[in-house]
Amino acid sequence: MDQQTAYRRRWGGLAVLVICLLVIVADNTILNVALRTLSDPVSGVGASQSQLAWAINSYTLVFAGLLFTFGVLGDRWGRRRMLVAGLVVFGAASALSAYSQSPEQLVMARAVMGFGASMVMPQTLSVITNVFPPEERGRAIGLWAGAVGLAMAIGPSAGGLLLENFWWGSIFLVNVPFVIVGLALMYVLIPESKDENAGRPDVVGVLLSIPGLVLLIYGIITAGERASLADWDVFGSLLVGVAVIVLFLFHESRTPDPSLDVRFFRNPRFSVSIATIMVLFFSMAGIIFFLSFYWQSIREFSPFVAGLLVLPAALGQMIFAPLSPTLVRWVGPRTLAAVGVAAVCCSFAFYTQIEADTPLALIIGFFFLQASAMAVVLTPATDAIMSSVPPGKAGAASAVQNTVRQVATAMGVAVLGAVISFHYRAGIASALHTVAEESDDVGPGELRAAGESVEATLALARSLGPQGDALIEPAKEAFVSGLHLAALVALCFGLIGLVVVLVWMPRDAADHQSSDPEREPEGAGTEHPEN
Repeated sequence: MDQQTAYRRRWGGLAVLVICLLVIVADNTILNVALRTLSDPVSGVGASQSQLAWAINSYTLVFAGLLFTFGVLGDRWGRRRMLVAGLVVFGAASALSAYSQSPEQLVMARAVMGFGASMVMPQTLSVITNVFPPEERGRAIGLWAGAVGLAMAIGPSAGGLLLENFWWGSIFLVNVPFVIVGLALMYVLIPESKDENAGRPDVVGVLLSIPGLVLLIYGIITAGERASLADWDVFGSLLVGVAVIVLFLFHESRTPDPSLDVRFFRNPRFSVSIATIMVLFFSMAGIIFFLSFYWQSIREFSPFVAGLLVLPAALGQMIFAPLSPTLVRWVGPRTLAAVGVAAVCCSFAFYTQIEADTPLALIIGFFFLQASAMAVVLTPATDAIMSSVPPGKAGAASAVQNTVRQVATAMGVAVLGAVISFHYRAGIASALHTVAEESDDVGPGELRAAGESVEATLALARSLGPQGDALIEPAKEAFVSGLHLAALVALCFGLIGLVVVLVWMPRDAADHQSSDPEREPEGAGTEHPEN
C-alpha cells in the first residue's frame, strides 16, 4: 500500500483500530459481571474467590508485563504484522476461555488472551501516529480515546445481557467474530509501517523490562488481594520489580540504541502528560471498580442494570474525547487540563458523601462529569506523548503510555481496595460477632471469611435466613463508609495531579514542541509504509 492510498484510507483504518480496541478493552471489563456465575459449580466452573481473582489478574499481569516489549517489537518488525499476530492469538484464546472445563484452564486461557492483547494495544496508537498528519492526529486520538471509554461501558452491559440469555462462555466467544472482521479489514485499510532506522536491537533492555514489570504488577495485585505488604512474596516482588526497572532505566540511559530513550522525559510535554495519566488512572480505577459493588451489593441491581448504569460515562467520553483537541486550541493545554482535573476532583468529593439512598440521577450526573473530564484531559495528554517522540519510536511511546495506565490502574484497585477492606473489616466486626454468638451454625472460619468483603457478608446473611437479616444493613453501612474513605484518598491524589498540571505543564501548545534535536519532522510518520 503506497503512501497516498494509506492517506486516503486513514479513517477506514481508524475504524479497524477501533474494532481492535473494542474487543480488547471490553473483554477486560466484561468478566466483572460474570464472577458470581463463574463461582457456581453448576452454571459456571465452580471457581473459588482466589481463582476468580486470578482469572482477572492473569490477563492483567501478562498484558501489562509485555506491553512495552511488543511496542518496541512492533516498531522494529512491523506494526500491522504485530496487530495481525495479536488478534489471532487473542481470538484463539477467547475460544479456549469460552470452553474451559475448570478454573485452572480458564486462568491459563485468560493469560494467553493477555499475551495477544499486549501485541495489539501498543500498535493502535503508533499506527494512528504514522498515518494521520499532525493537524488531524488530535482528532483521531480523541476518537481512539472515545472508543476506549465506549468499550469500558459496553463490557459490563453486554456481559449482563449475554449472561441473562446464554451460558457464561458466550462472554468470551463473542470476541471471535469481531476478531475475524478485524483481520479481514486489516490488510485493506491499514498500511504496514516500522522504524527504518531502528539500529541494533536492545535485547538487554527488553529482557529487563519484562521481569521488572511482571514482578511489580504481581506485587501490587497480590498486596491488594491480601490487603497486606507483610508476606515475603509481596514485598519481595515489589522490591525486586522496582530494582529491575531502575536497572532497566540505567541501561537505557547508557546504550547507544535504547528501546526507550530516557531523553524523552526531559521534555515537559512528555513527562507531565505521563505523570498526569498515572495520577488520574490511579485515582479513578479503584473508585470505578468498587462502584460496581455499590450498584450490585448495596443498591441490589442486576448485573445487566449495573452495566447499563455505566453507559452515561461512556457517552461523556464519546462526546468530549473528540472535542478536546478543539478545546486545547481555544484555551491552551494547561488551562484545559487544570479544569478537567479539577472536575474529576469534584466527582471524588461527591463520592465521599454518597449513601445507599443517594438519588440515582445525581450519581449518574457526577459519573458523567468524571468521565467527560477524564476524556478532556487524557486525549490531549496522549496526543502530547505520541507527538513528542519520533514517529519511528511511536510503538515504544504508546507502550509506555499504556503500561503507565495499567500499572496505575492496578495500584489504584490495590491501594484503594486495601483502604476499603481495612475499613470494612473494622466496621462489620461487631455485627458478625453478635450473629456468631446467637447462632451455632457459624464457625470461626466462616466468620473470618464473611468479614473479608461485603459480598461475603451478604452471602453469609443469605445462608442464615431470617437470622442473617441483622447483617445486611451493617454490611452496607460499613462498605459505604469504606467507599467514602477510598474516595477521600482518591481526591488527595487528584489534587496532586492538579498541582502537577498547574506547576509543570507548558502553558501554550507552542511550548509543547520537543526539545530533542534528533526528533523527526512532524508528519514523517507516513514515510515508510509498506505493502
